[in-house]
Amino acid sequence: AVVSTQSGHYGRGNRPIAELLPRCHPLGRFDELATISIATSPAELFNAVMVDTPLAPFFSECVQDENDLDEMNIEILRNKLYKAYFEDFYGFCESLGGTTADVMCPILAFEADRRAITITINSFRTDLLKDDIENLYPKCGKLFPEGLKFLKNAEDREEVRRICERFGAYKDLYTGVGDGPNDKTLEDKFFEEEVKMLALSFEQQFHFGVFYAFVKLKEQENRNIVWIAECIAQKNKNKIDNYIPIF
Repeated sequence: AVVSTQSGHYGRGNRPIAELLPRCHPLGRFDELATISIATSPAELFNAVMVDTPLAPFFSECVQDENDLDEMNIEILRNKLYKAYFEDFYGFCESLGGTTADVMCPILAFEADRRAITITINSFRTDLLKDDIENLYPKCGKLFPEGLKFLKNAEDREEVRRICERFGAYKDLYTGVGDGPNDKTLEDKFFEEEVKMLALSFEQQFHFGVFYAFVKLKEQENRNIVWIAECIAQKNKNKIDNYIPIF
C-alpha cells in the first residue's frame, strides 16, 4: 500500500521510487519488491511489478483503471485494499475449518467491524457519498449486513454509538468512553477488546491462530512502549499507566 499510494509523488519528481523501500513494513516484503526501481509511474508499477506478485488479486479488485492510482485518494485506496484483504483472509480461515476457524474468524470479524466504525467516523464532514462509504466496509464482520447499512447513513458520533448499542457484541463498546481526564477513547476500547480476543487464542490447541495473535500482541506491546516513552519525554508520568495491558 505504501509503494502504490506514494509512487505517483515519487515517480513524477526527481526522487527515485526505490527510496520507498526502507519505509515498507518488514512483514510485507517479498522477492519481487526489489524490482520496484524499474517503475517510474504508478501504471508501470502495476504492469511491470505488482501484476506478478501476491498483491495482484487485491489490486485488480480495488483498482479498475491503472490511472486511478494517480488520482485516487490515498486513504480510499488503502481502505479498499484492507477490505479485500480482510474478506479474503476471513474466507481462507473459514476454509481451513476446525479450531483455526473458530479462533480466527471472530478476531477478523471484530477487525472488520472496527474498520467499518472507524471509516464511518472519519467520513464525517467529507465529500464521500454514502454508497462510496459502504463500498469501503469489509463484509465479514458481525455488523454485516444490517449494521453496515445503518452505519453508512450515520450523521454523527452519537448515532454511531446508538447503532453499536443495538448489537449485542458491541453493546458495551462505548462504556467509559468520553472526553474526561479519566475517560477512555474509542480506540483504547477497541485495543482492549482486541487484546482479550488475541489472548484467548492461546487457550486453544493445535491451530494457526496463535501465530497471528502473537504478532498482533507484539504490535500492541510496541504501542505500549511508545506510549510510556512519550509520557516520560513529555514529563507526563501521571498518565504513564494508561497503556493497554496484555496479560
